Amino acid sequence: MRFGFKTSQQDTTWADMLAVWREADDIEIFESGWNFDHFYPIFSDSTGPCLEGWITLTALAQATRRLRMGTLVTGIHYRHPAVLANMVSTLDIISNGRLELGIGAGWNEEESGAYGLELGSVRDRSDRFEEACEVLVGLLSQETTSFHGKFYDLTEARNEPKGPQRPHPPIGIGGNGEKRTLRTTARFAQHWNFVGGTAEEFARKRDVLHAHCADIGRDPREITLSSHIRLGEDGSFGPAIDQITALAAEGLDLAIVYLPTPHTPKILAPLAEALAPLA
Repeated sequence: MRFGFKTSQQDTTWADMLAVWREADDIEIFESGWNFDHFYPIFSDSTGPCLEGWITLTALAQATRRLRMGTLVTGIHYRHPAVLANMVSTLDIISNGRLELGIGAGWNEEESGAYGLELGSVRDRSDRFEEACEVLVGLLSQETTSFHGKFYDLTEARNEPKGPQRPHPPIGIGGNGEKRTLRTTARFAQHWNFVGGTAEEFARKRDVLHAHCADIGRDPREITLSSHIRLGEDGSFGPAIDQITALAAEGLDLAIVYLPTPHTPKILAPLAEALAPLA
């Protein structure tokens, strides 16, 4: 079992987040750090503070040396995929090849509506997401990309310079939708993030993903399986350990522990000690 952690940018300060990431960078059991990509808090009062995800991640890349990093996940409708591809390549360079591209179809109606960002129907979200994945792969790996779809239209588009990871940074797709999201994951991703739930639900979704892989002739072992892991309501580690153990029995590769706010680096050493027997 491999381990990462996640710090959401809501109800926190930059100084506290920075302290957590710097501390985790020196604790070997944590292979990766993640944030989210929202403009409003999603677990508390939505009028509260929330730092922007990609700017934060770029700063954290400069403050760390070892951790792999990414967003779980970027709603694809927040940024045109051509703009996002340029961001990805640039941050892959800045981080010396430590970036992972976490993306999803988008779901937050409150912030989307407030900003005038069209979320669309569930079908529209899935169609747009599939198009965006194709555009991103092209711009991140090819000299030029032409694409003419319902949502995006590119003609001989360039994205230079590209980052050091080839053919592109690993793409991680978050979501549990069996008909569309997991099919898109089978086509484009190197990492699938289970948003959370029981081991039985994880196993069912895993089997659906593997079936989609079989349909297109892809080896499912090429796709890392991860899940969000939450501590107990009182911050205790026991529920997280139990959840990781159950998911590991169903093939989980990477457990990403959601760190509660207010963020503090003091949680990391005892958490690492608790996780060590599962590694």
